Amino acid sequence: TAHGRLAEVVVLDQFSRNIHRDTPRAFAQDAMALVLAQELVNSGGAAVLTPRERGVLYLPYMHSESLPVHDEAVRLYAAEPALAFQLDFEHRHRDIIVRFGRYPHRNAILGRVSTAEEVAFLQEPGSGF
Repeated sequence: TAHGRLAEVVVLDQFSRNIHRDTPRAFAQDAMALVLAQELVNSGGAAVLTPRERGVLYLPYMHSESLPVHDEAVRLYAAEPALAFQLDFEHRHRDIIVRFGRYPHRNAILGRVSTAEEVAFLQEPGSGF
């Protein structure tokens, strides 16, 4: 069911982020959460969910480090007037991907070397989520 799929997405996307916060495992399920969300959206099955439920379903798009995925997230959130706040949040996430091609705040956790520009960005107020 659509609600069952939403539950899977929440477990993979949100539980892993919170249970494994500040470790690489926090992001280990991102790809699967995104695939499951995309399958439900692309099948039309998300239509039975409420706008708030769809907003949660779209979170794996927002967590992706892929610009085309963010472009799709903008389209999805923009189609939901009730999700205007989340659309604004998505734009903030997308801007980071446009600028850096990744989320710099994940670099230390994932063992990635930060560029000087990323280090400067991370020191700016409001750069984190």
